[in-house]
Amino acid sequence: MLELCPTAFDHPDAVALITELQQVYRERYGGEDATEVDPREFAPPHGFFVVGYAEGEPVACGGWRERRAGQAAALRDGDAEVKRMYVAAAHRGKGHARTVLAELERAAHAAGLRRIVLETGTEQPEAIALYTSSGYEPMPAFGAYAASPASRYFAKRLPDRRSEAPVRPG
Repeated sequence: MLELCPTAFDHPDAVALITELQQVYRERYGGEDATEVDPREFAPPHGFFVVGYAEGEPVACGGWRERRAGQAAALRDGDAEVKRMYVAAAHRGKGHARTVLAELERAAHAAGLRRIVLETGTEQPEAIALYTSSGYEPMPAFGAYAASPASRYFAKRLPDRRSEAPVRPG
């Protein structure tokens, strides 16, 4: 069972997991993710970050930051960019990444955003499999790795809030 807790991007548990993730990037790509991030970008209402706990131990994380048209040609107003998705090695294969991703989608939808976008790399086939099996489709490149042949970009449209039935008091 994974307990999800909205957490500041710079909270010690989040920092520890992100540090582990950067080590994975060093092993797979030869260096850390150089994408600029400001912890404030992941604070509501224009961002969100979550840490997943298993038996009180922080074992998974992920977040999104709102993006706007003009920040890159491929981005649109209403986009939420996923960053720092990670599950600790000893806790993989339990569905934790899918649980975190679903929570990111839920929070972005609740914030009124219309699409989730992300970049991942060819040395992370498990991430690519997660995203494609969760309904993400290829999209044009954006951001720090737009010119990298090792990068892959995906997007998923979130449900239209206007098409949801209004909640009526009982």
